[in-house]
Amino acid sequence: MQTQPDTQALKQRAGEFAAGLVESGMVLGLGTGSTAIFATRRISARIQSGELQNIAAIPTSLATQAAAETLGIPLTTFAAHPHIDMTIDGADEIDPAFNLIKGGGGALLREKIVAQTTQRLVIVADESKRSAQLGTRWAVPIEVIPFGWHSQAAFLQALGAQIRLRRQADGTPYATDQRNLILDCDFGKIANARALAQTLNQRAGIVEHGLFIGLAQDLIIAGTAGLQHLSKNQT
Repeated sequence: MQTQPDTQALKQRAGEFAAGLVESGMVLGLGTGSTAIFATRRISARIQSGELQNIAAIPTSLATQAAAETLGIPLTTFAAHPHIDMTIDGADEIDPAFNLIKGGGGALLREKIVAQTTQRLVIVADESKRSAQLGTRWAVPIEVIPFGWHSQAAFLQALGAQIRLRRQADGTPYATDQRNLILDCDFGKIANARALAQTLNQRAGIVEHGLFIGLAQDLIIAGTAGLQHLSKNQT
């Protein structure tokens, strides 16, 4: 009897496949999360073996930075490298147009800064992250400054969201790398994700949101039937 691969095995397949797209001389964005870490580890192995050379990377979170330092991946800054060749990152939900919900790991602000500076954003995920419409499976994480956050919650509720202040295991409010708060906002199925993103962009106090619209170029999806590598240029 053949057993089905578990979710971690699927994530590993996607992450390691994506790491194989990296070429020597690239400036990389290193994503955050349980799938992207497999890509980071594989990139490290390729560097240590000498297969990859002259790599410089910008991490999307303090956690990823710590992992990269431990793994011996050379890090850089936007001051030294204002443009990124390729970023490999995960996603919490993916629609057929390659739009994403991200931020389950709390790194959405840095992830979007890196994504918007990247020539090629490669998203790695297991098949459970795909849906016909954003909001079907995942709430939208919205990062807000602590001052006046209740007013942001009221604004988001007026847009139709059910709001949950993200908390740590001990019940205290979760703090991002920038020491901001995250409101996880369940809008239900989002009829027009681009329009919602534009509305959120205009609100003072909202630092960033987890709607990544029109940023991904590649999807690498691992499923029980194997790997799919989808390119936006081919859809």
